[in-house]
Amino acid sequence: MFKWQGRIDNEDGLEGLRWHQKVDEHAYRESGNLTSVNNSDKRATIDNTVTLVGFESDLGVAFNKGRTGAAAGPNAIRQALSNLPWHWPNTSFTDLGNVTAEDNLAQAQTQYADAISYALKQHTGFTIGLGGGHEIAWGSYQGLFNTKPENARIGIINFDAHFDLRKPALNTSSGTPFRQVYDHCQLHNTPFYYACLGVSKAANTAALFNFANVSNTRYLTDIALNDESLCMQRIDELLSPMLKDIDALYVTICLDAFSAAQAPGVSAPSALGISPTLVINTLHFLAQHQSTYGYQWRLCDVAEMNPNYDIDSRTAKLAARLIFEAVDAVSLRN
Repeated sequence: MFKWQGRIDNEDGLEGLRWHQKVDEHAYRESGNLTSVNNSDKRATIDNTVTLVGFESDLGVAFNKGRTGAAAGPNAIRQALSNLPWHWPNTSFTDLGNVTAEDNLAQAQTQYADAISYALKQHTGFTIGLGGGHEIAWGSYQGLFNTKPENARIGIINFDAHFDLRKPALNTSSGTPFRQVYDHCQLHNTPFYYACLGVSKAANTAALFNFANVSNTRYLTDIALNDESLCMQRIDELLSPMLKDIDALYVTICLDAFSAAQAPGVSAPSALGISPTLVINTLHFLAQHQSTYGYQWRLCDVAEMNPNYDIDSRTAKLAARLIFEAVDAVSLRN
């Protein structure tokens, strides 16, 4: 289990607290390997809680023929979060530990989905998944789907160089989660609301672009999002029609959406990528528009963190900053 620790500034009192000092270690110890997360009577519902759930998995990356190492990603992100300052005095912080995928990916995704459902049921705040490969997304979606009200519509926004709409070939993988979501929507006769921001034409085949068009996937390429004068306008025009139609929002950030210089510690580094500032501005945009369009944003995850290739912990620090900004955006809005 990860040990939260870091700098302590006692001279600043409560205003000097950092993430490692805010974490509910009792709940963390109780959760252990997450065997207890299905016990919904264990604790009363808590308001305004940031909850972390890790997904230690390399199976999806391996099945997708990528370079492995993402199983160590969740704890690398925790380490980068530990010393960040805590700016939200009325918000608590719980860490439920990690689900580990050893040899059965589907089983681990179901267990992780149960942990996400538990967090969403027990806390009315913000739940954050830590990956691991992007196969975390299929588990995150299932966890949200299993807790949503009947007929509620889920929208997904993915920051990614890849669509991850591959058709499963023998195995599901880190490249198939949103194809699995699409199939799930077809099975349940529900609309497929999916937007991918930062898609690289150089990293997706014509077949993937064709399926994106057939499935009504909304997307903007990395080239389109590198025009600073127009990028936020393009994001607004792309996302607003979807945001008006959904009830629940799930945001997922694949760290290979950023350039290899900013995020070297991933399975498939990007030659171009999109700006972290653009992503941060979009996170705040999404938080601000909840009341305007009537959806709830309570779930976010960060995927493809691979410490084996992370120079100077750049990728882990970027992941931590993005999580910090997501929490800040939601907390300010609330």
